[in-house]
Amino acid sequence: MRPKTVAATFAAAALLLGAGACAKSEDSGSSGGGSSAGPAATQVVQSAAAGSATCTAEQYGASKIDLKTAQVGFSQSEKEANPFRIAETQSIKDEAAKLGITNLKTTNANSQFPKQIADVEQMIDGGVQLLIIAPLNSDGWDSVFAKASAKHIPIITIDRKINATACKDYLSFIGSDFAEQGKRAADAMAKALGNKGEVAILLGSPGNNVTTLRTSGFKDQMAKIAPDIKITFEQTGNFSREDGQKVAEQLLQSNPKINGIYGENDEMALGAITALKGAGKKAGDVKIVSIDGTKGAVQAIADGWISSVIESNPRFGPLAFSTATDFFGGKPVGQDIIIQDRAYDESNAKTDLSSAY
Repeated sequence: MRPKTVAATFAAAALLLGAGACAKSEDSGSSGGGSSAGPAATQVVQSAAAGSATCTAEQYGASKIDLKTAQVGFSQSEKEANPFRIAETQSIKDEAAKLGITNLKTTNANSQFPKQIADVEQMIDGGVQLLIIAPLNSDGWDSVFAKASAKHIPIITIDRKINATACKDYLSFIGSDFAEQGKRAADAMAKALGNKGEVAILLGSPGNNVTTLRTSGFKDQMAKIAPDIKITFEQTGNFSREDGQKVAEQLLQSNPKINGIYGENDEMALGAITALKGAGKKAGDVKIVSIDGTKGAVQAIADGWISSVIESNPRFGPLAFSTATDFFGGKPVGQDIIIQDRAYDESNAKTDLSSAY
């Protein structure tokens, strides 16, 4: 079940609910470009997690500041060769510019967790007054929390959760319902396979909640709706196209008759397509379902290689800064802010390609 809506928590996000932003998850029929401009860039708040609380500057111990003159830090986790990361970083930069924030510092950890910790600690030492973090890992942030807490610097995490206490170690998490994404991917795979066959999972990077939840959501839903579909292969592709291709090549050598591949992001799925082509497979021979919503993956639906893509919207800039503005303005903000993602399949891939990133 989806979490209940907590409307009051997100009244300030109403300005983001533009026409054409995202179709409702259940009704969409169905994560490139780097700009966050245009209606497709908007994220729609779906709900707060069940039992979600709010947080205020008073509770957090933070001083009220003017974001336009504040020092703001953004820590990106992965190389910006991935369309998701390109769009995510650009969205933060675009929204900061739109709001007149002139002192935005950005760093990129290049998929090295010790570097991300060092990046964030240096920004804290350098005087940032707000941190927006796209975490590489969900654990290992204690030293950052100690430094930030000593200076009462609010931390907004986006797209991946940190295993810590909201309104204490960090302010808010903004992201998708990853277990729900996995469930929707299972629904799409079951439909593509007619509820029978063998499926392989290209797992995301270990050590973060995205991989864990996209996996458990997929498996739980598949067992529930299509018990005749067996998951016979699982291996990490590290959210990387290159690794996804290598793992898929190994898969096809060990099980050339595999019926479906679930890629926990589009990059791995696109790598799998390269492996399938190299193995002499034709479009549609192996059903592929993935998560993200990149232009490359949506185009692959139109070309017949992918059956469905569940979106994971990376354009966090407007919602992250709206949350910060409300927080510093004395308003309560949600500790868990869950966005609503659309999906793509053959019914809308061609017409909605421009909405992908």
